[in-house]
Amino acid sequence: MAKTGSSTRKENFANTKRHVTSYDVALHAGVSQSAVSRCFKPGASVSKKMRERVMTAVKEMGYTPNAIARGLITRRSNMVAVIVSNLNFYPEVVSELSARFTERGVHVLLFTLDHESDVSRTLERVWQYQVDGVIAAAHFSPDEIVTFEERNVPLVFYNRSYEDIPVSSVSCDQVGGERALINRLTKSGQHKSYAIITGPADSVVSMQRTQGAIDRLHESGVTDVTQVTGDYGYKSGRRAVQEIIELRGSAPDAIICANDMMAFGAMDELRFHLEYDVPGDVSVVGFDGVRAASWSSFDLATVAQPVESMTEAAVSMLMDRVDDQSLPPEKRVFSGVLRDGSSVRN
Repeated sequence: MAKTGSSTRKENFANTKRHVTSYDVALHAGVSQSAVSRCFKPGASVSKKMRERVMTAVKEMGYTPNAIARGLITRRSNMVAVIVSNLNFYPEVVSELSARFTERGVHVLLFTLDHESDVSRTLERVWQYQVDGVIAAAHFSPDEIVTFEERNVPLVFYNRSYEDIPVSSVSCDQVGGERALINRLTKSGQHKSYAIITGPADSVVSMQRTQGAIDRLHESGVTDVTQVTGDYGYKSGRRAVQEIIELRGSAPDAIICANDMMAFGAMDELRFHLEYDVPGDVSVVGFDGVRAASWSSFDLATVAQPVESMTEAAVSMLMDRVDDQSLPPEKRVFSGVLRDGSSVRN
């Protein structure tokens, strides 16, 4: 039996051992090369019949799109960098960002910082990849931000805001969230003495949350406030509780933590090592609203950030500026949601 043209053509490509191109697929499917390209471009207008025709040819020919070649044509790498300070505290955010970029056919390069002061060395690595844009959950200096303008690389900050610098950002209302937590603690009238476990000294988010808490406590007439420093980690929450009690001589009525992870450490140190009852003896609150906060073993009172809305906004803002770099900077602030929990006594 004579072989069909399509099967013969497929065998010929296999025999020559050369890569199948979009031109080959177009010829095999009887369509234009631009039609093949549109089938692999997210959001492009392609009829169902055309897509089925092209995809059948793709399967028969064993075609795989060449991302590098496509980047040369569009003058884009189809890659973005996501820079986060300490991945341990942003897994849900990174997952959401990755999913949203994938929907747009964009690849994510993840860069993590042990300390926010490590930004300059990380940026040297980022520039090597010719990324189309950057989302950063870390603090940049004014000079580092200017570098993005000089290189024409769009930049959007996640959960970082700059009042005096024209740069795009998506953030949670840190101060408003802390005020809601303090209101929750003070409304019962049972908390007279407080301690605050801050994040790292170079964390802008920690500074905003800490200052928001202190200001609201002072407005409420509270003067008995002890402040110690953590590093956002679980172990530092446990260490901070020990330091608080050493400084005070006893536990305060309430401990305010700059994030949920340190709150978990503080609760466990109080309950399992120092044998305090939470919240009977000491109330504990956090900030972020990570999934573990709702677990029965913690049931932490915290402020949940609207991660899905914030990541969608960050991705949309960045890709809009990749498409049109003349767009002005945009700042969006999302309100957190107070999540009450049994870690605070009524």
